[in-house]
Parts: sequence; C-alpha cells; structure tokens
Amino acid sequence: MAPSVVVNLAPGCSRAAGGGGDGRPVRCTVRRRPYALVGRPAPAYGAVVELFSHSWQALRAAVAALPDEDFDQPSGCAGWLVRDLVCHLVIDAQDVLITLVTPAESEPTADAVTYWELLDAPPTGEDPLDALIPRLAAAYGEPRWLKFHLDDVGSAAGRAAELADPALRVSTQDKVLTAGDYLSAYVLEWTLHHLDLTAHLPSAAAPPAETLAAARTALERIAGAPFPASFSDEAALRVGTGRRTPTDAERAALGDLAASLPLVLG
Repeated sequence: MAPSVVVNLAPGCSRAAGGGGDGRPVRCTVRRRPYALVGRPAPAYGAVVELFSHSWQALRAAVAALPDEDFDQPSGCAGWLVRDLVCHLVIDAQDVLITLVTPAESEPTADAVTYWELLDAPPTGEDPLDALIPRLAAAYGEPRWLKFHLDDVGSAAGRAAELADPALRVSTQDKVLTAGDYLSAYVLEWTLHHLDLTAHLPSAAAPPAETLAAARTALERIAGAPFPASFSDEAALRVGTGRRTPTDAERAALGDLAASLPLVLG
C-alpha cells in the first residue's frame, strides 16, 4: 500500500470484502500530499536499518507461518484476501530493490514524512490496475509459491537495505530522498501491512512492539500531533489510518485531532 509501488491501491489494497478489526473496509496504499515535521530528530541510519529489518523480518515470518487455509481469509485491506496482500508485499519488496539501485544526482525533495501524501478520500477501486493484484495472486495457485517468492525477493530486499550507503540519494515516485529516509518510511509500510495481515487472523503473530512504537511515531509526525497517551500503539495506527473506527471514549480523547482522521496514506 505501501507506500510504495502499490499499484495505485491504498500501503496495499482495494476491492470488496475485508477491512479493519471492526469490519470497516480500508484501502491500504496511498498517494502523497506533503505534511510538516513535528520536530522529533530522525534516528541514526544504523537504527533505521535495524527497525526496517526487524519489521520486515517479522512480517515475512508471520506470512511463512500461515497455514494454507488462511490465504483465503480476508485481510485488513478492503476487498483483498490474505493471498492478495502477500502478493502486494512481493511487489513492495521489488520496489525496495529497484529504488535502492536507482541513485539520484539531485538534492532530496522529500524525507521519511513528506514521502507520504494524504488522500482526501480512499481510492474508489475504479482504476483498472486495481484488479491486477488479485489476478497475480491467483496465478500463483498454491500458497507455498507465494511464500517462496516473498522469502526470495524479500530476503534480497533486506540485504540490499543493510548494504545501502547511508548517504545514497534514491529516486522513487518522482521524489528524491536519502536511503535512510526511504527505509524509515517503509517501517510504517511494513507495520501497517502486518496489522492488515492479522486483522482477521487472531492466531497470526503480531508486529513487534518496537516496530509498532516506531510506526506510531512516524504516523504522529505525518499527523503533526501526537495521539493520546491512552491509545496503545496498535490502536493509534488502526484508528489513525482508518483501519478501525474510534470508540466514543477514543474520539473524545482525540479532541481536535479527530477532525483530521483518518489519515489515508498514499
């Protein structure tokens, strides 16, 4: 969905059926309108790579552990089954590989926050490319081939991230940013998709606490304001991105921030 080469679907989704924990459909990728920084310092490159690797390895491990029947269950992305989401992750991994070998000569035009844009509304699903992911996923036939391809390409993407020059400037989606900022943005991508993976699979492994916390911080920087301390990291991410509607108590705690939600990332 993303962000990310998500074939125009919201950090990964579209279609009919599926949704957040309350059954509300959610689109998982996003297009990008720049948002201001909140003022927190960016983490050092080594820490960024560690978070990227941790979030990505955890997501791939969760997919690898799924029984075949879970691939036919709905994901947290509207209209996408789990197999469709996993196919999207393969494309995301390919995007990471392509981006890290697409150096740019110009100065950065975006960072880990302004990499993301905010859509005024979720994608409608009318774009012809919206049908691509389910068709690709169905072509794999058996879940084991999706697992194999994700592990194969995903491992390569992880190695490429570890080997990347911190000062490298890369180009993607008509933006130029440092490798560190690009990988930092993908911590949010991986973590949101991990939540999408487990939305209807309570026995699946959840995202690590460290990456949930990092993704929450990233979303707060995009929002330009912190979420209430009473919100768990998962609640902040699900409510903040429209993957779950807030309860009355949560809406009251959000105060003025509630009017800015959900943040439809793209």
